[in-house]
Amino acid sequence: MAVKLFEPYEINNVTLKNRIVMSPMCMYSCHNEDGMANDWHYTHYTSRAVGQVGLIIVEATAVTPQGRISPQDLGIWSDEHVEGLTKLAGMIKAHGAKAGIQIAHAGRKAELEGEILAPSAIPFNEKMKTPKEMSVHDIKETVKAFGKAAERAKQAGFDIIEIHGAHGYLINEFLSPITNHRSDEYGGTMENRYRFLKEVIGEVKAVWDGPLFVRVSANDYLEEGLDPSHYVMMAKWMKEDGVHLIDVSSGAVAPAKISTYPGYQVPFSEKIKREAEIPTGSVGLITTGIQAEEILQNNRADLIFLARALLRDPYWPRTAAEKLGYEIEPPVQYQRGW
Repeated sequence: MAVKLFEPYEINNVTLKNRIVMSPMCMYSCHNEDGMANDWHYTHYTSRAVGQVGLIIVEATAVTPQGRISPQDLGIWSDEHVEGLTKLAGMIKAHGAKAGIQIAHAGRKAELEGEILAPSAIPFNEKMKTPKEMSVHDIKETVKAFGKAAERAKQAGFDIIEIHGAHGYLINEFLSPITNHRSDEYGGTMENRYRFLKEVIGEVKAVWDGPLFVRVSANDYLEEGLDPSHYVMMAKWMKEDGVHLIDVSSGAVAPAKISTYPGYQVPFSEKIKREAEIPTGSVGLITTGIQAEEILQNNRADLIFLARALLRDPYWPRTAAEKLGYEIEPPVQYQRGW
């Protein structure tokens, strides 16, 4: 039987050499607080490309200064960011990986000086700042910022864009009834709560014709929140709106107890893939090649997103290949070590 983890995967005319994806993970390494890519980013991401990861998605990159999670986040809110991101995308691609970038706004989870924005003026917890409820003008300006970010990502040479709609950040805050108490056209019904994401997708698609992913938190883990069934419906809407793949994570829109175990989010990606008939990526405590291969062989997801496993081992694809009895081609410079 063919090893599916190392099969190429084509999505919207972009072909990944395998199904292994480096999940976006914040590095909090812009120590000048200017959002500029630096030597850490070049080394960190390129090493995973050398390690034979098929797609590397650069961490949550803020579409506005106010949309950073921390002052040390990467940024894409100005044209000045394009040069460093162009270098980063080029270095990733030079080693055979495809380069993706996650564009994001932190919403009420921004830990910054000054005013922060959210759909409703509800703090994440008692220790965090109360956000300002966004006006319709604020919403429209933020939608435009996502579009400008997509333009810059295209200019920088990225192959894939992922919109961050998960983990309790701004888009997720609009989607969930826990965090969205609005009474206008952006709140109330699920269709209204989806409107902000719909407009962001539309603005991005106006300038971007490459593969478009959306990361979601498919379960709020709270009785009054969203569950995977709600996300099946929203995934259908996203598919209609031109999204090519749903990157399925969960949690973090509000404090909740989550029981984690290996592959605990895989059933969510499987449900969305099958019921919404859209490709999905699975993420969350996937650590071994055998585990990843099971997910793919049983058609539970199309791509495997790895996070902490790739922090521990930049050469995880080699380790996985060994366990699966598959030979991968190392970089020429490393062949004598094989």
